[in-house]
Amino acid sequence: MISVLVADDQKSVRHGFAAALNAQPDITVVGTAADGAEAVRLARESRPDVALMDIRMPELNGIEAVRQIVAELPTRALMITTFDLDDYVYDALSAGASGFLLKDVRVKDLVESVRVIARGDALLAPQVTRRLIAEFARQRPRSCPPADLTPRELEVLRLIAKGRSNAEIAGELVVTEHTVKTHVARLLAKLGLRDRAQAIVYAYESGLVVPYA
Repeated sequence: MISVLVADDQKSVRHGFAAALNAQPDITVVGTAADGAEAVRLARESRPDVALMDIRMPELNGIEAVRQIVAELPTRALMITTFDLDDYVYDALSAGASGFLLKDVRVKDLVESVRVIARGDALLAPQVTRRLIAEFARQRPRSCPPADLTPRELEVLRLIAKGRSNAEIAGELVVTEHTVKTHVARLLAKLGLRDRAQAIVYAYESGLVVPYA
């Protein structure tokens, strides 16, 4: 069973998401919050698998709430935003969010997105492109990639940043999908990253992937 915390300052949205998720046989909503501060408190109490978090909320915005939650808990955050060109999208990923959706997402896509995030994968709404992430990343200071990543791990990291799935990476590198999963797990551990979303951010910030290339 996947436990979910829903945080949104709009009551209708908050209750609508909660009802849709609770209707699923494998998902249960363990709490709802109207602001970021309440979301942090409820997350500490219920320790949900996934926090479905609006970016713009009173008291404490969603980005800061996520930063606090993921620093303390194994909870994964799925951000909800109204605009596909929201200036805070990159900041949300940097704070530890595993992905985000637009607020007008269809119910079936919302449900599947929660399942994807709970599995540990990254998720970006189709409307929120890697081009946007690259644009923000290009404005940030870059550090050199660590020397302890193997050439194959660097290659896998570049492909992750380009949006390739494990199956696509396996086909491109002519290896098994299990081998790709092993490479992904190792590079995440070496870099101290939580998931593929953070790997995408790291790849751009380190200069491993050039924006728009």
